[in-house]
This record gives sequence, C-alpha cells and structure tokens, in this order.
Amino acid sequence: MNLKKIVVIGAGTMGSGIAQWFAQQMCFVELVDNSEDQLKKALAEIHKSWDKLVEKEKLTNSQVNQMKKLLEIKSLNLVSKDTDLVVEAIIENLEIKKTLFQDLDHYFAPHTIISSNTSSFPITLMSEAVSAERKKRFVGLHFFNPATIMKLVEVIKGEKTDAKLCEDLYDWFDSKDKKPALSKDSPGFIVNRVARNFYGEPLRIVDVEDEAKMREVDQILKDVGGFKMGPFELMDLIGIDVNYSVTCSVWEAYNRESRFAPHELQKKMVEENRFGRKSKRGFYKYD
Repeated sequence: MNLKKIVVIGAGTMGSGIAQWFAQQMCFVELVDNSEDQLKKALAEIHKSWDKLVEKEKLTNSQVNQMKKLLEIKSLNLVSKDTDLVVEAIIENLEIKKTLFQDLDHYFAPHTIISSNTSSFPITLMSEAVSAERKKRFVGLHFFNPATIMKLVEVIKGEKTDAKLCEDLYDWFDSKDKKPALSKDSPGFIVNRVARNFYGEPLRIVDVEDEAKMREVDQILKDVGGFKMGPFELMDLIGIDVNYSVTCSVWEAYNRESRFAPHELQKKMVEENRFGRKSKRGFYKYD
C-alpha cells in the first residue's frame, strides 16, 4: 500500500489533527469543511503548531515548509477525485454521515478507500450508503485526540470490507510509527467500549458537580493508576458533548445495559453548552 493523496473531511479538532499527521508523513492532504472560517482557523492552528516544533528544534524549517505546501484547504467539489484515501471526521450523526458517504461514493475514483473516524457507529451500517464494490473499500479508521501525538489507530473491518485492505492499512500505519489495532465492528470498537467505565464510574462516584471531588478523582487516577490525564480532564479535552454522544450510542447498542449508561451530569453540561476546553467551561474553567 502506498498512500500519497489524502482527503480529510471535517476541520474540527479531530479532522485538523488527522490532516496534520498525514502531512507530517509527507502525504498530499486536502482538508475539507462546510465552513470556510473553520478551514482557515484550522490551517492557521496547524501552521502555528509546526512553527512551534521548529522553535523546539523538533522539526526543521525545510521540513515545515514542505508540509505547508502539502496541506491545502478546499471545498469538497474541488478535491482530487483520484485520491487514495478519504477520512470522514464530521459530526457524530448517522444520517448526515450516510448522506455524505453516498455522495463520496459517486464522486471518487473506484480505487479510493473511504473511511470513517467514527467513535461508535457500526462501519457495516454506514457502508449501506455506498455501492457493493465500494463496500469492499469502506473501513473504519479511528484516530485518537491529539492525532499527531496519540499513536493508536483502530482499523475496523465492516462486514463487506476486504480483509486484505485492513491488513495493508495496518502495515502502512505501523510503518509510520502508529500503533494500529485491528478491531471487529462492535459497539465502541476496542477503546471506547473499555473507556466507558473510565468515565462512567468516576461520574457515578462524584455524582454531583463538585470540582474539589473531581480534582481528587483525577489526581488519584494519575498518581495511582499512572494515567497522564484524569477522566474529568480528559472529557474536557475531548469535548463533553462528544463524550456524551459516544456514551449514549454505546449504551443504546448494548440494549441500555446499566454499566454503559450516561450520567445526568454529562447531559446537564451539554444542555448548558459547557463542552470543556473548546467552550472555556466544562468540569473545570479555562481562560
């Protein structure tokens, strides 16, 4: 497998991080979003990140200049039709995703791999929107935030996905110093199924909005468990809205099994638009 041309759809936190990572692998990347302002903001943030890496002497000016040339922002109707891989990283809404995939199937060349960065929706279910031939080249590629640093990427095989395609993707990511994991198409895949308890149990322990208790739980899990971030810190980083959506999706997929149930505190914060770092207020406050 030789991935050289990449299209990333969605210029939010995950999409821009994925686009940045691919550009750092010296791939030609086209980043797409419905919002021109969001695209410009994402590009500026990526350039700023690269410039900081030059200051820290982790990248050279020559490397960064090349990466900047490789990364472009575009509207979907202007991206290369012969791209090797498309990564969808838009809102976690099944119907919106399926509509997009139907359009992508018609737009891109037959060899193009279409993938989703979904946190929880079944790959097989989303692939219903594409043709029988495209189903063979439809796969889940679940990156983790921040995509430029977190090494894990889940490669998820749908019912009709070509098994060799998944193996080839595994080998390609492995060669780029990622840590790929082959996953079956089950609710939450590997990490998000396991992680429900990492978030859910602390929420049930704290139970109410009490910052002192949240800080205590975070600190204990870092000091004793060896985690780099506690669950409340991590939910604020990921986005409480995103975390809540995934929790609800996994809970429904497992027939509302109690251990996967979302907590009322998460729901309350989403209703109040307190999403974490991106809204400057979540479980903690941010300047």
